[in-house]
Amino acid sequence: MGSLLSAVVGQAPAVDTLRRALASARVHHAYLFDGPDGVGKELTAFGLAQALVCERRAVGQSEACGACRACVRAVPRPEERRPVHPDVVVLERGLYDPAALGRRTPETQDLSIDQVRVLVLARAAFPPHEGRAKVFIVRRAEELSVSAANALLKTLEEPGDRTHFVLLSSVPDALLPTIRSRTLRVRFGALADETIAALLHARGVADPEAIAQLAAGSMATALVASDPEASARREEFVSRALASLDGRTLGAALELAEEAKKLTKEALTAQLEAFAQALGAQARSSATAPGRAAETAAVRHALALAAVRELEGNASAQLAFEAMMIKMRSA
Repeated sequence: MGSLLSAVVGQAPAVDTLRRALASARVHHAYLFDGPDGVGKELTAFGLAQALVCERRAVGQSEACGACRACVRAVPRPEERRPVHPDVVVLERGLYDPAALGRRTPETQDLSIDQVRVLVLARAAFPPHEGRAKVFIVRRAEELSVSAANALLKTLEEPGDRTHFVLLSSVPDALLPTIRSRTLRVRFGALADETIAALLHARGVADPEAIAQLAAGSMATALVASDPEASARREEFVSRALASLDGRTLGAALELAEEAKKLTKEALTAQLEAFAQALGAQARSSATAPGRAAETAAVRHALALAAVRELEGNASAQLAFEAMMIKMRSA
């Protein structure tokens, strides 16, 4: 399988920072990987974890062997959200069955304190299970509830021996200042169109250059855009959303909002961005129309863009969509 750090493209400054830390045995106890979604933050996080638990990495080496038992188990298998290595632990809203966390209800709005207690605090006093290191990776760290963040704070301040944290976030300013101040920030930039096109080409995607131009530097967005089924779902979403603006009641809009909360953040963002593009096209085509048509279309376009920003800031998908549609209907 090879070293994951070697598979990261377009993020040389970030990867080089980690390689130097690994080679000098000065890996920080807590990192904040800061950058847009879909640019390699998670791949780099698992690459770092893999190097830290690798059974064959010698002193002075900066990458995992990629082949030992620890390396293979430190990386999630295809279609799985977490690895099987006991010392590489993933925290993510909704990743675990509520009963496993001692909860009665799912984590629908944030990453709960229950997850931090069960996955982090209960293990904090113990050494790594298999001897090399213990790594906690927090996906979308901005979704930590205030109580979860505060519970995590003490462990970030006084981590156990050979214990490391990697927090991933596209909106790091949404994290508590106390969390940010106790982590070492590593910045990840948007990917170049040429990089995305090359990655799409390697996957056999048709017309990779055109898709790359629509991806805004995110491979995740590019993959959603390149999926024919996802494209069809976006078109259906846009059609239903446009129709619901002129419906007699809010019923159709509320039905869409209920469906929206079941989507991943990336998928919903892509759908809302497509909706915003459609509204922008309406605004341009109605620029010379009589009455308030152009003004209404422009206001609706701005509301769609605002909803996208709210999602990026960890707003509730259902509430953000409902509020957007109500405002659009009254525009």
